[in-house]
Amino acid sequence: MRQLAVRPSVAFNFTMSPPIGHLRHLLAGRVAPLSRFGTTSAIDKAPVSDPVIVSPLGLEGDEQDDRRVHGGPEKALRLYSLDHYNAWRDDLGPHPRLDRPGAIGENLAVSGLTEDDVCLGDRWRVGEQVLLEVTQGRQPCWKLADRFGVPDMVPRVQTTLRTGWYARVLAPGRLAVGDTLTFVDRSHPAWTIRRVTNLLYAPAPNIGDLATAPALPLPEGWRRKLAQRLGWDSPLAPNNDALRTHGPAVR
Repeated sequence: MRQLAVRPSVAFNFTMSPPIGHLRHLLAGRVAPLSRFGTTSAIDKAPVSDPVIVSPLGLEGDEQDDRRVHGGPEKALRLYSLDHYNAWRDDLGPHPRLDRPGAIGENLAVSGLTEDDVCLGDRWRVGEQVLLEVTQGRQPCWKLADRFGVPDMVPRVQTTLRTGWYARVLAPGRLAVGDTLTFVDRSHPAWTIRRVTNLLYAPAPNIGDLATAPALPLPEGWRRKLAQRLGWDSPLAPNNDALRTHGPAVR
């Protein structure tokens, strides 16, 4: 993981920090019918060439289908590293989805950063106006499998931990392709997105990490899953992993 100096954000001079990554593409999508009967999604994101205003609820012109699991202030933006695309081509072979950005349904396609470099709670300035805070890794769902036509796409993403991550918008403003990502603050330097997400999917996760992670600023669903893996939660507690992974029955 890249080592970054941690400084209080209130005293940070943005002009002094070198860029840690670059915004290569902005992408937005509308809710549309999906592959299975009666299902819809906004996973099909298309590149936007002009600058876009971003608010605490996401990019202007972008939509989310099911607000129970997508969008909202804690998942305002979905980020994904273009650095992963070649690895997916190696895994899947030539695939039309990988011929352009937005394959994974991301809003911000970035370069120079992966889940190994990004930590929970990281704050970045993007361009001159926007301030983002990393909130959680992405949990892939069946819609990604249908989009690629690869039935085991969800376990592939979970196993490789090439998941992407979400961010909240602390300061709204304008984003443009080519903007730099500048490091501002790091509150949990030991907890990369890869390390946290691995606790959900690893066959034998580190018990110490499992016991410590619930103290992190994670969403309730993540806390519940960590507790279940530790045996702290009732086996009868809600667990929607099967529906997330496989989706509704095909008619």
